[in-house]
Amino acid sequence: MNVKFVFRITALCVFFTSLFMIAPAIISFIDSQMRNGFIYLSIAAVMMLFSGLVFILTRNYKPTFYAQEGFASTSISWIIMSFLGAIPFKLTGEIPSYIDALFEIVSGFTTTGASILTDVEALSRCNLYWRSFSHWLGGMGVLVFLLAIVPTAKKEGGSGIFLMRAESPGPSVGKFTPHIRQTAIILYVIYILLTAACVILLLVGGMPVFDSLCIAFGTAGTGGFAVLNSSMASYSVFCRGVVTVFMFLFGVNFNIYFLILLRQFKSVFKNGELRTYILIVLSSIALIALNIRNMFGNIGDALHHAAFQVSSIMTTTGFASVDFEQWPAFSKSILFILMFIGACAGSTGGGLKVSRVILLFKSIWKTIIKTLHPRKVHIVRMDSKTVEASVTHGVNSYLAIYCVIILTSFLIVSLDNYTIGTNLSAVVACFNNIGPGFELVGATANYAHFSDLSKIVLSCDMLLGRLEIFPLLVLFSPDLWSRKR
Repeated sequence: MNVKFVFRITALCVFFTSLFMIAPAIISFIDSQMRNGFIYLSIAAVMMLFSGLVFILTRNYKPTFYAQEGFASTSISWIIMSFLGAIPFKLTGEIPSYIDALFEIVSGFTTTGASILTDVEALSRCNLYWRSFSHWLGGMGVLVFLLAIVPTAKKEGGSGIFLMRAESPGPSVGKFTPHIRQTAIILYVIYILLTAACVILLLVGGMPVFDSLCIAFGTAGTGGFAVLNSSMASYSVFCRGVVTVFMFLFGVNFNIYFLILLRQFKSVFKNGELRTYILIVLSSIALIALNIRNMFGNIGDALHHAAFQVSSIMTTTGFASVDFEQWPAFSKSILFILMFIGACAGSTGGGLKVSRVILLFKSIWKTIIKTLHPRKVHIVRMDSKTVEASVTHGVNSYLAIYCVIILTSFLIVSLDNYTIGTNLSAVVACFNNIGPGFELVGATANYAHFSDLSKIVLSCDMLLGRLEIFPLLVLFSPDLWSRKR
């Protein structure tokens, strides 16, 4: 394995993460919180020195790498970013326990939105900004950001696709253009424009500037960290409506937006994943609205809150407009199912992904047909294209490992002796990068009551869910570190 290049990529991630810490430092100085400002600047300076040292030690690197280097670079970068990103919370004293601080920032970077904070509003604005911005940075991925801005990504474009595939969610990742850097730039331009549009509309709705930025970061990254203890409940209907729409939009595969820019509208309308995504969202909203209509003054309010929570849970954002823990079992069951399905592949959302669910059902149907007609050749198709056997095999393997991890995590977390509903929904919510679960980890609750062991397990689940399992698991394979190809 090209170890020098792996550490060089990791150093770049650390360097750019340190640059993003300047913003919360500036906010601290504006708020006359000099100590917090110097803490952020000091941490950023140490991270820059670390990056510079690694760059010097790896100056004689070979500028080519393959899948194993892509997996290693992605996993190591995310782990180191998490350990370093938690330090400001600890040193400012606002999250005294480093395990809690680590849980919070992992939840931020992985766009989960699960929190150990019992009083969000007690945090200083610099820390509120940092935890919310971590959503935005983790939503599209810091390595995709590097591919977009680092000039060498164009020269080494053949290698960059391995980084994008390791970090981007979904069963398969491709390129919009022949050059991976151009693809990364397009992704981030779309990401930035949608985020800016969300901020502007929230400002139009009367939301304060700081709140608008933080909520937009959480919406774009489908993360869900709020700046108020009531999440989104205290904001206007208009602002909640804006967030509902943008959560849905950020749950769409970004390939769709690229096709729209190219005016290939027929390809957009024929996209099976998009049609299924819209169908699931609309049907879930209708069913929940009918089920909860008696809890609200009119059907309009029921539709509003049903749409908000469906969009929030399915895109794995995790914002809350009401305490859905009080909803009937039927509505909560729908939300629980949506936790597993998740958003579209190639979006900022988590979960299994709609395309993967479609392929799973197609694979099941193929097995049934094969059982009835052993000699018949049944080809799995999606969007009129043949799906290779390796893709369906990968989806089936992913589901198997997915179930094993959830069950193992559930067993360990159960040592805390909470109810099955609390423990299972906590694991599912963290692994699928959703945030809120049910019962003791519901919309108005938090994860502070879990033991340190459970918080570490849930933090690992969040990383495994965001990186889609394999990039982290391969770190434990001896073959990854072998110098032989």
